[in-house]
Formats: sequence, C-alpha cells, structure tokens
Amino acid sequence: MNMLGTVATPPETIHTPTPAGHEITPRDRRFGRDTGYDPDKYWQNGDPVATAFYNCLSLTFPRGEAFFIESVKQFRDQTPPKLQKEIRAFVQQEVIHSREHLALNRRVEENGYDTSRIEQRIIESLAMTKGRPKIANLAATMILEHFTAIMAQQFLSDPRHWQDSDPETAELWRWHALEEIEHKGVAYDTWLYATRDWSRWQRWKVKALMMLGITRNFWGNRWQDALDLLAQDGLTGWRIKLRLLKFLLVKPGIARAIIIPWCKFFLPGFHPWNEDDRHLIRRAESDYEAAMTGKPATA
Repeated sequence: MNMLGTVATPPETIHTPTPAGHEITPRDRRFGRDTGYDPDKYWQNGDPVATAFYNCLSLTFPRGEAFFIESVKQFRDQTPPKLQKEIRAFVQQEVIHSREHLALNRRVEENGYDTSRIEQRIIESLAMTKGRPKIANLAATMILEHFTAIMAQQFLSDPRHWQDSDPETAELWRWHALEEIEHKGVAYDTWLYATRDWSRWQRWKVKALMMLGITRNFWGNRWQDALDLLAQDGLTGWRIKLRLLKFLLVKPGIARAIIIPWCKFFLPGFHPWNEDDRHLIRRAESDYEAAMTGKPATA
C-alpha cells in the first residue's frame, strides 16, 4: 500500500535464478486405492526402521503442508503476476500431496499404530506459530521447503531409497519428490519479494538463525517419532537406535546426503535454483509413464 492508501501495482517480474519458462504442473494422482491393495506392514524393503522413518515423515505432511499453503498465500496478492501464478500452482500441488499422505497415514493406523503422540507433537509445534509475524511463518516455510527439496533430490537420484519397496507406496514418494523439486523456488522467491526492502545482512541473519532452530527441531522430532513407532512393535533399546542412526547416516544415509545442500543455504547469493535439477523431474516422469504403458523408460 502506498502513501495515498491505495494498493501499489507490483512489478511484472522478480529477478531470481528460477529458470525462465519453468512451469509448475499439479498432477492429480492417486495411490493405493485399488480394491485388494494390501501392502506389507513393513512396506519399505521389509525393514521396520526404514518404514518407521518414512511413515513418521508422512504423518507430518497434511498439517505441515496446510501451514506452508497459508504462509505463502498471505503474501500472494502482493507479488508479481508470474509469482502469483506459481503460488497458485504450488498450493494446488500441496493440497493434493496432503490428500495422498492422509491416505497413506490411514494405512499406518490400520496397521495398528497409535499416531496420537506424533500428531500431538505436530500440533504443538504448529501452535507455536500462532500470533507470530507473517514474515516469520513465511521464513519457516521457505526453510522447510528447502529441506523437502534436498531430500526429494536424494529420493529421486538414489535408487536405494526405494529398493524392494511396495511399488505403489514408492511411486507416491517419487511423485511427491518430483513436485517438491518442481516448486522448490516458490516459497524462496516469495520470501525474497516480501523482504525486498531488507538489507542482505538482515535477511541472511533471520534465515540463518531460523534454519539452525528448525534443523534441530526437525531431526529431533523425526528421531523421537520413528522410535515411537518402533517401540509399538516392541523394538526398543540401544540396538534399535543404532539401526536408526545407521539408516540415517550410512545406508541409504538421507541425513548424511543432505549435509552439503543444507550448508549451501548459508552461502551469500543462495537460491534453490542455483542447482538446476529438472533432469530428475524428467527422469521420474519418464519412469512413471513407462510403468503406466509398459514401455521402456527413456533417459
């Protein structure tokens, strides 16, 4: 709003490394709806540790993505037209992601798991955002979107993540991952636009401090959540903690694999699209089409 009390017309563009002509395409896909579909309880390679990690990660998505949507929408009407269009596509993708993870989460509960403690931790974490400045919630969203994007890179580039997994559930995760990469710059571009009057130091200080706090909470909560699910299967003690640590840091080592991309977030001039990994999107789409048609995938 300008000094006359009218809404200022936003500029037509915002200059970022987001590739020119890049399109965000919501893909309305459904997984695990076929009659008789009944994957194993340990759908990830028969491994209770890997399954617990992915299940507890899935449990965060419906509420978490609703928070992302609301945080970004708060700034949508102030942004340039191109970014407004990208935000709308981002919202559509996130809504569909939530729907599919709700279906996966129901299967987790049908397998006998009590997810109420995990749900309560998620609710309590999100309750802390109530009453905060809108820009703080946008910053949190921008950071968590970076987390999901760099994990998505690993999910699509390292086949060990879905080796011998239930095909339908693995396909859900690959679909989610490709769309996370596709819209990985939206929250960051919204953040850059919303803070365009800030100094570079102020912007860096806020995002760096928030990244450190969010990282601690993210991994601390996922560790606790995974152990919660494992304990319900009678898997407790130092040996199961060692197995979970090995899963995160050694094979396939998702936490170890994202250390360097995580560190890049702190570099001056960072932007998610400084690394153009759209080839992973094309590869995942090619693999999906091949699975649907029965034809060999193309590179």
